[in-house]
Amino acid sequence: MGRGRWRTAGSALVRVLLVWAVSTLTMLALAGILPDFRLQSDDGDSITQIGLTAAWAAGAFGLLSALVWPVLVRALLLVPALVLGLLVFFLNGSLLLMAIALIPDGRSEVAPDTAVVVAAVMSAVASATSTALAVRDDGAYRRRLYRLADRRRRRQGRAGPTRAAEAPPGLLMLQLDGLGYEELQHACGSGLMPTVARLLEDGHRARSWRTDWSSQTGASQLGILHGSNFDVPAFRWYEKETGEVMVCNRPTSAAELQRRAVGRTGDGGLLTLDGASRGNLFSGGADQLALVLSVSARRGRANRSRAGYFAYFSDPANAVRTAGSFVAEAAREIGQSVRARIRGDRPRVPRGGLYPLIRAFATVVERDVVVAAVIGDMLAGRSAVYADLVAYDEVAHHSGPRGRDTDRVLQRLDRSLALIARVAEHAPRRYRIVLLSDHGQSPGETFLGRYGLTLGDLVRAGCGLPVPRRAGRTRSGAEARAAVLAALHRPVEEGEEASPGPGSDPVVLASGNLGLISFPDIPGRASRARVERAHPALLTTLANHPGVGFLLVDGVVLGRDGQQARLDVPGEAEELLAPFGPGAAQAVRRTDAFPHVADVMVNSAYDPRTGTVHAFEEQIGSHGGLGGEQARPFLMWPAELSDPGEDLAGAEAVHAVLRRWLREADGPQVPVAGAATRTAGSGWALAGDAAEPASVGEPVDRPVEESPPGGANSGSLPSVEAPARDEIR
Repeated sequence: MGRGRWRTAGSALVRVLLVWAVSTLTMLALAGILPDFRLQSDDGDSITQIGLTAAWAAGAFGLLSALVWPVLVRALLLVPALVLGLLVFFLNGSLLLMAIALIPDGRSEVAPDTAVVVAAVMSAVASATSTALAVRDDGAYRRRLYRLADRRRRRQGRAGPTRAAEAPPGLLMLQLDGLGYEELQHACGSGLMPTVARLLEDGHRARSWRTDWSSQTGASQLGILHGSNFDVPAFRWYEKETGEVMVCNRPTSAAELQRRAVGRTGDGGLLTLDGASRGNLFSGGADQLALVLSVSARRGRANRSRAGYFAYFSDPANAVRTAGSFVAEAAREIGQSVRARIRGDRPRVPRGGLYPLIRAFATVVERDVVVAAVIGDMLAGRSAVYADLVAYDEVAHHSGPRGRDTDRVLQRLDRSLALIARVAEHAPRRYRIVLLSDHGQSPGETFLGRYGLTLGDLVRAGCGLPVPRRAGRTRSGAEARAAVLAALHRPVEEGEEASPGPGSDPVVLASGNLGLISFPDIPGRASRARVERAHPALLTTLANHPGVGFLLVDGVVLGRDGQQARLDVPGEAEELLAPFGPGAAQAVRRTDAFPHVADVMVNSAYDPRTGTVHAFEEQIGSHGGLGGEQARPFLMWPAELSDPGEDLAGAEAVHAVLRRWLREADGPQVPVAGAATRTAGSGWALAGDAAEPASVGEPVDRPVEESPPGGANSGSLPSVEAPARDEIR
């Protein structure tokens, strides 16, 4: 045992010396390249003296970074998170100036602006070298992870398990925001997400579930994390009693929605027991929070919503790495946008202004911070973690759900999942990894692009009100913009949308391809007769417009050419709404019972042949209403957990399944299994412990229909040729 300790100490010493040597060589190279940085006295020094000076400076800088940097970050907890990301470079440069000042005889000097560059490069090189050496030594890598886990537990006063086998398995729930079930199939079958495909091969299963009518993150995540999304009719809606507009990605609205859900269920949420919430709109009742919008409006040290930023930026190398990726991603977006404009791609939406920076934040900064927070949670041994990765959703809104832009994002997300899976192997407890999405994305040209006017313009025309000669664009409601503003300690844009003000003009709001029309001068929910009396042409104008699929007003669904169906008459709504997919009538009927449903709800037209819709916002990949892939997200789970059931309808049903899986931590429920069989297009067909690989597109031994429904063989990983089923393995 003593020999093992000496060997470990010797390995650690060798790694420190190697990192020091690489840092010294880096400093020498920078001194030779940068004109305002020198490592010798004015009268010249020998090569040996210059080398010793570089070694002294590199060692002093490394020591200062290890000792001073954590204290600096802790002292800046009240600084806006993204401001801290910028301060990292200047503070790091200051540490380098201090290190240079410690060199005897004043042999070195560096300009302050050059010091920032030198410090950034030094931190990045030292971190990369240290990581590469640790990764090559599996034992060192494992010991480092365990040390981090023990340190976290001691700091938090938590008692860790003595052996991983004695701890019940934890549940790690990772939300791939906006990734529909069909896109998951495509990404796995085309090799874009090999880590996810490998999970399926190793025993995970996946199937689609149906969203509520409001197919967007606010409604879905509130239902998943808190068990109730009652009275959330859309992404944004007008509440007549207060005269305010609720917006799911506004911190104050998110906090209110969470409060209402907790009051309705009487329960804190899915994560109340030793849970962590990372990158979400809502906390789920977790005690450990990072980048959670519903608490980001708070001020002071009690606000832990930005804790993930500070934990991540406490290592200067992280800031350097992320900053480089941030700049590269913003440049990539500009290049992709220019190429799309040159090619004349259609449909297309404007992608200028601040959007490249917002995209880079969602696909780089938020991803890196959330992944780092999840890794920390696993090392701390938390029993339940729920994290949202928003990168795909943000890019799909502006580039479309499928294409080269989103393919690149999916590849990078898969690499993040691979890193999380690797760290899970070294965590102090075993983790069951559940992947899921909150909604999908439906492609299509915007309502404005297709018809030359906004929904607000159409409503004003139907009401006999003046219509602007030039249609204005409706701002996109993607979550990333609100996350950026929250990170900067700035409130989300309020403007006229937050408080429309008094008057009789209708309030028209957009949530993807779902529109909401409210009449402030009519108390309560307006009846159909009242609307027709006040605006005789409005409902006919809307229902017969080619870009509108159907309306909901006063418990009645209105379609084109005078079609109508009462929701309280069995079968009528099911027949009228059949083109919008199974469960559409049920979803509309549920929304009709909400206290804050709009006076008129408008769902855009949907083409079942192409799967396209027309968003009322500036999005060519949209969600928020009914029609196509937006209403078909996925749920993917390890086979040792119990089957979620054949028909998952609504986010509240997903919450119930996750609750059940959390209760199964004391022992997995193994499904009854027969012999392993192969199904059409499957990569694996599991039955009990047996599994037989099959190549994609391989001829099958028997028809799919012979698999017993709901049994162990009811799912498959679809091939390109075979029709997709509602479960994949």
